[in-house]
Amino acid sequence: MSVLIRFVLAISLILVWTGRDGTGRAAGTRMLEDQTGRTVQVPAQPRRIVSLVPSLTEIVFDLGRGDLLVGATMYADEPPAAAALPRVGSYQHPDIERIVALRPDLCLATRDGNSEHVIRRIEGLAIPVFALDPRTLPEIIESVLLLGDLLDAGERAAEIARQMGRKMADVERTVKAAADRPAVFFQIDAAPMVSAGSGTFLDTLITAAGGRNLAAGPTGYPRFSWEDILAMRPEVVIIASMAGGYSEEELQREWRRWPEIPAVRNGRIHVVDAGLFDRPVPRLADALVTLARLLHPEGAGNGR
Repeated sequence: MSVLIRFVLAISLILVWTGRDGTGRAAGTRMLEDQTGRTVQVPAQPRRIVSLVPSLTEIVFDLGRGDLLVGATMYADEPPAAAALPRVGSYQHPDIERIVALRPDLCLATRDGNSEHVIRRIEGLAIPVFALDPRTLPEIIESVLLLGDLLDAGERAAEIARQMGRKMADVERTVKAAADRPAVFFQIDAAPMVSAGSGTFLDTLITAAGGRNLAAGPTGYPRFSWEDILAMRPEVVIIASMAGGYSEEELQREWRRWPEIPAVRNGRIHVVDAGLFDRPVPRLADALVTLARLLHPEGAGNGR
């Protein structure tokens, strides 16, 4: 198990036993540092929460605190119970009036998903905003632990962190034993062809699973032509299911037009469940296991 994973899991134990009375809580409130480095005065026991991104809605439910949610953004559809929550617009353009009407005592946001302008507007209405910034699996674990502390669900958060840590450690062993790191192209969309660049959670996932991300570079979600793909010569192609609204067969058929691509020639075109890979939430650890098995089938006995 890497030093980083050990550190994150150690922090999980600390947060289980701190974050109780005597750790900065004033009468009804306490000061907490969020994942973006901001110090926020939050309710000691939040009772009405609006989540401004689908990933945080899912994590709140993972922590067993879905009962605290009174509103969520569009596309907050996991778990199914989230679909019943009142909507407050999209994460990019939330409906501030609707948020205020729901009388939240706390909003949850992410640095990547919600603009600083929106966060300032909400805080200007005397509604605290606690922001997360999960971009890697360890940062997702940290987000879970911070929310566990915030929502008085520390023990459940620590258990999620331990489960994720075990899966990450298993994959780490598989990758260390692997003979190579194949060149990977992860197709998010089909028309245009879109992949994930450096700094995205998919990029870190590919690296952690023992691959080399061919789309790595300064653009978060770059577009590619088939000429680009032919020049890149991917050894493994991962396609998110229903990319661009196409069926699995249609997606694979398009790639099979190019037998000169090593991944096509060697039968290493894989369609994966987009729902497993599309959000920085705890189930991304399962996506890591899936990806490692596809990249290193010789080590498929690991990462269970």
